[in-house]
Amino acid sequence: MLFVFCINYSNFASSNLDRYMDFYKYQGTGNDFVMIDNRAGEWNDLSIENIQKLCDRRFGIGADGLIKINAIDGYDFEVDYYNSDGSKSFCGNGARCSVAFAFFLDIFEGKCKFMAIDGEHEAEIHNGIVKLKMTDVESISNDGEDTVMDTGSPHYVKYVEDIINYNVFAHGNGIRNSENYKEKGINVNFVEKISEDEIFVRTYERGVEDETYSCGTGVTASALTFLQNNNLISVKVKTLGGNLKVYAEKNGNSFQNIWLEGPAKQVFRGKTDLI
Repeated sequence: MLFVFCINYSNFASSNLDRYMDFYKYQGTGNDFVMIDNRAGEWNDLSIENIQKLCDRRFGIGADGLIKINAIDGYDFEVDYYNSDGSKSFCGNGARCSVAFAFFLDIFEGKCKFMAIDGEHEAEIHNGIVKLKMTDVESISNDGEDTVMDTGSPHYVKYVEDIINYNVFAHGNGIRNSENYKEKGINVNFVEKISEDEIFVRTYERGVEDETYSCGTGVTASALTFLQNNNLISVKVKTLGGNLKVYAEKNGNSFQNIWLEGPAKQVFRGKTDLI
């Protein structure tokens, strides 16, 4: 594991030296996050502007999102997730990285139960691989030839050919900002079948407003559309940032017992003052 001690010295002369923050950086198949241990509530007042600056890839730490691990009664911890623009949602890869971070903090051993914006989740970690239970999907709807569902966050799924050369930003931005989805936003996934049990997924994420290397809820939504049309209980998923796997039980037009599995890794840690 690589540890890099990073301090933003540029603002120390004008800032409160007692107001610096310990942070950790995690990535799950290339989806990266600033992680903060907020169990003592020290960073409850973190502003949207703070979050945007910390996630900025040129003027901050740089990340797809920021996650605070909070204390909460009845659960091992709470995942408080923010997109890089400061908006809130559920993030599958962010939740998997949160499990890895909570395990690093010795909050639990092996298996855990946590709360997120979309409700209760279970997870387990073994040798850096996190298996996360997703919320049930009660229904899947169609938008023309494409599919729409909510896997903790809303997703649009479209099957394409030659995905590696597909203009994900242009087409994803167009769908996300179309009349049907502009107000609330939607994540847009483009999918290509690789084999009888594997797909390739690329995702344009709302809140980041760009393609990310991987999206856990998007991978889940894409996998469920593939499972819906094939007699399978699991599907392998390739993303730009690595490989994941989704398991689910199909019941008509709904899915239960959905699990997202893949690696989550700490890549560095450091301190920063709040700009």
